[in-house]
Amino acid sequence: MLTVNVQKMFGGVTIEAAFESAVGVTALYGPSGAGKTSIVSMIAGLLKPDRGRIDLDDTTLFDSEHGIHIPAYRRRMGYVFQEGRLFPHMSVAQNLDYGRWMNRLPRDTTESDRVIALLDLAPLLTRRPRNLSGGERQRVAIGRALLAKPRLLLLDEPLASLDRSRKQEILPYLARLRDESKVPMIYVSHQAGEIVKIASQVVRIEDGRVVETGGLDLLDAERRSMVF
Repeated sequence: MLTVNVQKMFGGVTIEAAFESAVGVTALYGPSGAGKTSIVSMIAGLLKPDRGRIDLDDTTLFDSEHGIHIPAYRRRMGYVFQEGRLFPHMSVAQNLDYGRWMNRLPRDTTESDRVIALLDLAPLLTRRPRNLSGGERQRVAIGRALLAKPRLLLLDEPLASLDRSRKQEILPYLARLRDESKVPMIYVSHQAGEIVKIASQVVRIEDGRVVETGGLDLLDAERRSMVF
């Protein structure tokens, strides 16, 4: 269970977020500039709240009252950015192994094979990022995050930089990840069409504040009016 209750002044905007996320996929939904990435960055430990508290299961990650702020590298979270951020000088296989190496985890061939199969990465292992499509790069970025054995997977607009055909390519992998992985996920997007395909809980954010939480019914109006 992830519990978030934080406040932060950032870029002239007051961020106020209070919500809970259990198993499965929780979507942070709202227009561009609403504060979704700032909230995810606070969960990850990349941005420090001014006050409040963040708990993940039995661990307090941040508590302003008691002076607790666990640094990002100790939070054991997988973070997938919009553009993947792969190392260009490394092969796909080396990029996949980087998260495990950074976290000083022992090699786990069974888990590695499972993730490679889950994301259909076997044909790509010897390639460099420059020889991958946008969708392939995002699949590698997701695989790298999973192989770091995170307690929580954060996906910050992972399809935003892709055209429609590439989005259609990667969405089935995200759905498979949801169904086959045991890792809870926070999925950030301003596209209702993406969210209805993979999420079960929605946290609606406007002007830096959580204004509503609930199920996919919160997206009905947007879903009816949108072609994806």
